[in-house]
Amino acid sequence: MTKVTLTVNGRTVSGECEERTLLVSFIRENLGLTGTHVGCDTNQCGACVVHMDGKSIKSCSILAVQASGSSITTIEGLAANGELHPVQAAFKEHHGLQCGFCTPGMVMTAVDMINRHGGHLDEATVRHELEGNICRCTGYHNIVKAVLAANTEMTSGRQAAE
Repeated sequence: MTKVTLTVNGRTVSGECEERTLLVSFIRENLGLTGTHVGCDTNQCGACVVHMDGKSIKSCSILAVQASGSSITTIEGLAANGELHPVQAAFKEHHGLQCGFCTPGMVMTAVDMINRHGGHLDEATVRHELEGNICRCTGYHNIVKAVLAANTEMTSGRQAAE
């Protein structure tokens, strides 16, 4: 067993796990944060996307011990003061979900995408960047619409300042 210490959603946490424990399993089983989903365990579906040190990663592709010392944000860490994050609100408003299984990973990917592109997103870019996230329920149309709406919401103040 190895001790893993992380900052998760702004809170320092520690726990012991086997060296082979995936970060997604540590988050779900050791920390009880079940919003991060396990879909494929093969780095294909994107249901397990979290942010590690500010960048989106598939948490099924990294061991918990490799992430030790990092700052992790999960879907549970996005909302603040009882308010949904703009991406979460856009997914709700634009019906960017159906069964909801892929939604946490889609939202986390979208937040990272918007942060990296700084407001310069179009439909083609969003579709390209979502290729690592699989949704079996939707045609992605409303997901793309939600990401573009959140992009506008999150960057409107930033663009006005430029």
